[in-house]
Amino acid sequence: MVQAIVGANWGDEGKGKITDMLAKEADVVVRFQGGANAGHTIINQYGKFALHTLPSGVFYDHTTSIIGNGVALNIPLLDAEIKNLVGRGVPLPHILVSDRAQIVMSYHILLDQYEEERLGGKSFGSTKSGIAPFYSDKFAKIGFQVSELFDEDTLREKVQRVCELKNPLMEYLYHKPALTPEELLGELHEYRDTIAPYVADTGAFLAQALKDGKTVLLEGQLGTLKDPDHGIYPMVTSSSTLAGYGAVGAGVPPYEIKRVVAVSKAYSSAVGAGAFVSEIFGEEAARLREHGGDGGEYGATTGRPRRMGWFDCVASRYGCQMQGATEVAFTVLDALGYLDEIPVCVAYEIDGKTTTDFPTTVQLNKAKPILQTLPGWKCDIRGIRAYEELPANCRRYVEFVEEHLGFPITMVSNGPAREDIIYRNQA
Repeated sequence: MVQAIVGANWGDEGKGKITDMLAKEADVVVRFQGGANAGHTIINQYGKFALHTLPSGVFYDHTTSIIGNGVALNIPLLDAEIKNLVGRGVPLPHILVSDRAQIVMSYHILLDQYEEERLGGKSFGSTKSGIAPFYSDKFAKIGFQVSELFDEDTLREKVQRVCELKNPLMEYLYHKPALTPEELLGELHEYRDTIAPYVADTGAFLAQALKDGKTVLLEGQLGTLKDPDHGIYPMVTSSSTLAGYGAVGAGVPPYEIKRVVAVSKAYSSAVGAGAFVSEIFGEEAARLREHGGDGGEYGATTGRPRRMGWFDCVASRYGCQMQGATEVAFTVLDALGYLDEIPVCVAYEIDGKTTTDFPTTVQLNKAKPILQTLPGWKCDIRGIRAYEELPANCRRYVEFVEEHLGFPITMVSNGPAREDIIYRNQA
């Protein structure tokens, strides 16, 4: 059976913890898209970790961790991440890297940085990790696939072609030094030597695993609203963040995905630019940021302060719909315990009309939140393990959100640690 864990919102919903938790019962965990431009924070017996490329199942010795063909593979960062785990006492995970994955090159990162500089105040808020140039090259068919690292003739031909295409941009648009085939070939040789021990036909591995009745967990990066087709375009990422893409980015049949857990925070947060209807500012945002997450709401990869807002029922319901959620994991509920009252965005007002449908970006930029206020519970709920033991107002908040989502909330996270989870009986 295949299960997918994906974000319902802008990313940073707490997927890492949920994946880490469910990986305990899984045989294989697969990252199926995105790159090292976002991270998943995990807290366990080894300490606190921010994973950027590795799947969140790497802390279990019974799982195989796969980096799928849909991932933007930054080999130096992957190597550093593996060494960091082992250096901190984590047993070396069993890692497989798809031979069909494509490689983030150093010039992708440079081009990302140069373009953000050129755009200035009109930039996309990129993490400057090379993700957009990488995916552009992938679909322009000039990227480097992992399998090609082991064919010298292919590499020598492609580095010439890449230099011919990229150097006019480097020299005449960005006024930066040109690339040379020799430098690129040297870079690729280093990548080959680093990644060789992990390379495998992961599609064949997964096909056999499913044939053998194994449980496969697909781990997505970011969330619905960052999807290039269904998100807040153009302030989106460059690969599909939807569970449906998991079949493509991992290489499994779509009909095998039986369970889709959409993860959503008990409030809203986002890193980067783009429409954010329920956003709050100033002292109100600062207080929520400091209470949120574990040690505050700051990007796991960038360290940037996250933009903060109240829970958005419109965006979250849409996010769950697009993910095909079978259930919802509701995270960081404990962060709201300081509030006397908790606003929730239940609808949008656009050009004087009220809607509960999530619109395209042009309309979204005009939207104003319609808020409904619920009473807070004014206490610390960490340590509670049974839903019935939560304060009445806390349960009322969860059930209010669930009613507006239209999807069952089966898990409630009330703290950063692996064991800080409440399983909710829907019967």
